[in-house]
Amino acid sequence: MKLDLAIRELHRAERTLARELTSVAARHKADHEVYHVARDIAGWSTDHVHRLARAGHRYGLDLDSAPRTAPRTAPVQERLSTLLGHRSEPALLLLVDLRHLHRVAAGVSLDWELLAQGAQATGDTELLELARRCHPDTLRQMRWANSMLKILAPQILAS
Repeated sequence: MKLDLAIRELHRAERTLARELTSVAARHKADHEVYHVARDIAGWSTDHVHRLARAGHRYGLDLDSAPRTAPRTAPVQERLSTLLGHRSEPALLLLVDLRHLHRVAAGVSLDWELLAQGAQATGDTELLELARRCHPDTLRQMRWANSMLKILAPQILAS
């Protein structure tokens, strides 16, 4: 059984997603919607990290239940974002960041699918329930990045 590998990878991926969302929020503080929503939904991934660490104990894993998910450079990024305001260069960077977030969230979503399939195959109802509880959050994170791209791309690319 290799569910421990799936749990470990998903833990790493959720931690990365939380850090990326927090980074995007910091880099685009001038865009209040991006700033606040990205910070809020980063909390979902942080919660998933805690839950995965607890679930991992049953598989002999010692995963950090409270890893650092905020980048060390966040204060500098926030200050720079405030200084640059709504110039066109940060807007293009926002598109790049949202594309990256979408891809990271899609990878996390696939990892939740894999974990759910493995849990179902082995009859681990607790792990299956964890996947059923957390995966919808990841899908919402991915849809948020996608809808922000659809909203912002026309304005940014046509200006």
